[in-house]
Amino acid sequence: MKNLFVKIAAVGLLMLAPAIAQAAEGYSTANVNMRAGPSTRYPAVAVIPAGSSVEIRGCLSDVNWCDVEFYGGRGWVSGQYVQALYQQRRVYVGPQYYRPLGIPMIRFSVDNYWDRYYRNRDFYRDRDRWSRGPDYYYRDRDNRDRDRDRDNRDRDRNWRERDGDRDGRNRDRDWRDDNQRNDRQRDDRQRGERQRDDRRGDDRRPDRRNFDCRPGDPSCDE
Repeated sequence: MKNLFVKIAAVGLLMLAPAIAQAAEGYSTANVNMRAGPSTRYPAVAVIPAGSSVEIRGCLSDVNWCDVEFYGGRGWVSGQYVQALYQQRRVYVGPQYYRPLGIPMIRFSVDNYWDRYYRNRDFYRDRDRWSRGPDYYYRDRDNRDRDRDRDNRDRDRNWRERDGDRDGRNRDRDWRDDNQRNDRQRDDRQRGERQRDDRRGDDRRPDRRNFDCRPGDPSCDE
């Protein structure tokens, strides 16, 4: 019976061991961004002040990033900015300390993690693009920016072409107006010159009433 109780107690401890090793206490070594994923390219969700206490919920095995809890919020911080107490001294969290510190090795999935913690965040609406990785997201965004810039350049070129056509039409209209105005001015000058010539001709033509008539001149018989 005694052995049975010992075995039950041992099984109970084994069952509790994973729960006990779900988190480790750590400290931030600088004012560091807590991000929505294990990369500096993921959106920042909070700033952890230097010296603040965090709960380390797990770390990745391939890169030195850890899922931490800070004032009820969750996010990711690089292990090079987090220390933990190990054998009476603080050490930077790294893969060699995961097991001694009781830090579980975990995986990261944008879909599951963001569904759990970031549904009310603005960047959540781009979850599908982020789920392919931050490099894909930024490459996709850069492509969209280039497409938008190209569209803007095309639109500006079309505007310039339309403005050029309108300016050309305006110049043609101004040229025609100038020519018509010059023609009218030339016609007015010619008409004025003819009128002056006619007046001068009238001035040169003698008035029969003003010259002296000679006796026997038929033109004087009036």
